[in-house]
Amino acid sequence: MAKYGISALAAVAALSASNADAFAVPRSSASSNSMSGALRMSAEPLAYPTTHEDILWTPSWKTGARDEEIGPIGKYCEDLHRVSRRKTRTVNCGPVKFGSDHPIVRQTMATTATADVDGTIEQVMRCADKGFDLVRITVQGKREANAAAKIRDGLFKKGYDIPLCADMHFQPVVASLVADAIEKIRINPGNFADGRKDFEEKVYESEADYVQEREYLVEAMLPLVEKCKKLDRCMRIGTNHGSLSSRVLSFYGDTPRGMVESALEFADICRSQDYHNFVFSMKASNPLVMVQSYRLLAAEQYRLGWDYPLHLGVTEAGEGEDGRMKSAVGIGTLLADGLGDTVRVSLTEDPEFEYEPCNRLAEIATDRLGDLNPESAKRQAAVPAYTDTRDITTFSRRQGALPAKKESDTMDVSGILNENGSVISAVTPDMLKEENVQYLYQELGCKTAVGMPFKDVATSDSIFLRSVPSSDDAAARTALRRLTEVNMGIVVPAEELEKDPLPNAIALMELTDAIAKDGALPAGAIRLAVTIHGSETEDELKKIKDLDPALVLLRVSDDLSNLHASRRVFEILKAEDIGTSVVHHFQTDATESDELALQMGMKIGSLLSDGAGDGVLVEQVGDSAPFSVDFVRRTSFSLLQGCRMRNTKTEFVSCPSCGRTLFDLQETTAKIQESTGHLPGVTVAVMGCIVNGPGEMADADFGYVGTLPGKIDLYYGKEVVRKSIPEDEAVDGLVELIKEYGMWKDKEEESEEVEAVAA
Repeated sequence: MAKYGISALAAVAALSASNADAFAVPRSSASSNSMSGALRMSAEPLAYPTTHEDILWTPSWKTGARDEEIGPIGKYCEDLHRVSRRKTRTVNCGPVKFGSDHPIVRQTMATTATADVDGTIEQVMRCADKGFDLVRITVQGKREANAAAKIRDGLFKKGYDIPLCADMHFQPVVASLVADAIEKIRINPGNFADGRKDFEEKVYESEADYVQEREYLVEAMLPLVEKCKKLDRCMRIGTNHGSLSSRVLSFYGDTPRGMVESALEFADICRSQDYHNFVFSMKASNPLVMVQSYRLLAAEQYRLGWDYPLHLGVTEAGEGEDGRMKSAVGIGTLLADGLGDTVRVSLTEDPEFEYEPCNRLAEIATDRLGDLNPESAKRQAAVPAYTDTRDITTFSRRQGALPAKKESDTMDVSGILNENGSVISAVTPDMLKEENVQYLYQELGCKTAVGMPFKDVATSDSIFLRSVPSSDDAAARTALRRLTEVNMGIVVPAEELEKDPLPNAIALMELTDAIAKDGALPAGAIRLAVTIHGSETEDELKKIKDLDPALVLLRVSDDLSNLHASRRVFEILKAEDIGTSVVHHFQTDATESDELALQMGMKIGSLLSDGAGDGVLVEQVGDSAPFSVDFVRRTSFSLLQGCRMRNTKTEFVSCPSCGRTLFDLQETTAKIQESTGHLPGVTVAVMGCIVNGPGEMADADFGYVGTLPGKIDLYYGKEVVRKSIPEDEAVDGLVELIKEYGMWKDKEEESEEVEAVAA
């Protein structure tokens, strides 16, 4: 056992008791190569801990010792009412610097086999030319470690100094070897020292039993920490929700708390060697779990006096708008509160395609910073004062009430909203013309029979009309009547209904107007809806309870911060026990589908991920409306599904591919989506290798995992149920497995009538 001098141990104990950071260096330090203040006080020779018994571990959360010794958990961001980046130290990664004093770092991951040196060099160069600041590569063993050294040298010779990160699993010895060559090492606490992932439950009679097993963590980590410190290499302690070790799973469960505690253990080992050149990540395929984990880690860092940067990412987000949406929900929610120093958007696409969403999220986040943008600061300051009571240690969703039925109702008003999240589609009177209405029914997601619309699993719950067709337009009025007959709400501004009444319409008023009129409805209207903008007084918002509208549309004024004004509204509704459903009314002038997905995910998803909101209405504004009603509807449902509210299609968890991938991930994912994409409530994980297999698909019902070239294992939950299936038979095998477990349904064929209309 390494021995400390008496004075050094006394200094460390004193600093720990006073909540100080015993091993920290000043924030301004770019790296931590000097001795810690506590140990400098001793004139005796310096000796760092070499066993788990020597390390000054973070006090236990589970026993309550952390609360007792340091105090309760507190804030998770710099300011709940202003957007300011969390203050983090500078961490060096070659020419790139992570930390709050530097721009957000954009990074990606190579999909080439690392052993293919020339191919990887070419792909990394393309990524650098695109604008990325860092590229991660896989390192499975010594062959890839040697290849990584050649890749690094080859890039230097071509004039590229973009830093590389080695993605390590299972291989502590190889991690130390590759640190000789490249700038950053990513370790996964779930399998770096624990070996291959298993799900065998371990029973710990006491915390002492759990703590005792830290011995092998220290043995595995110390050589890498010493190497990284000596060479000034960077490290990412990258916890993953689905690949927590069986040790952590048994003690903390498959939870955000388990993710955080796993990372803190590894950080304690780094800090015991006075090594601080590292960042954290808390990735999950579920954006809500990811957000809660990062917030919890940030809060623990504030409590402990730590300032290590955060790497943000939603793992296995998928592809297309869905992948961008999930990433925007998770990453955007954290960036909106000033958390995050580097970003990776994980898509099942070539890495170059990750740059645009990654860069755009960073741009939007930077634009929100009040320190850099006076207009943003002005909007944030303009939000009336409120108290933020959200509990970031848990998740709960505000459940808005469905409209209550009345004896006089001529339609079922409860159908105008959905308890799991509502989608309202903005339409125009022209769409209701006789020659267009069958197309509109399809755009709204309706089934049709003999020209009559019916609601389906992903049909819009209601529609929003800025103006109504004239009562003389019999065809349009008939179309609206048919929609109300299947319990679809028709939301129309009250002033339009006063000009030309529409039976069973929902009259939309500004809250102030509704208060002035005491909620009186225009002729023919069946219910009231109110619009609020976030600038209303608390007394005005309290009136919602008396007015009892069917729903509230929340459309924040342009001169207010959407995030903070919305949070204030929900705080007041909670305090006053107002249960009315609140639908986010999002107006956009986006012209690209990717931009729309990112905007919706970041601006609305950041609220839905806190359980604040009961649905979405997307209205296109500006000179053009480039998106069809169908596309906006499907994107809206994707947002709700990404926020874990309402499932309307199969959920796919697909890894972004890398050098470990054992099959063509993009092609295979497309085939699986084609065969199984019609199963709401079913989650299918598509993983290129075992590293991203049983662990990182923890949320999935079924898994399709590459194990050997040309061979696939199929999973039900976390259990392998079919092994080494030939790849060309595996998709059919997956379908049969879903059928075997009673979760399959055949695709419904479109009716002949619908096909004729489409033709």
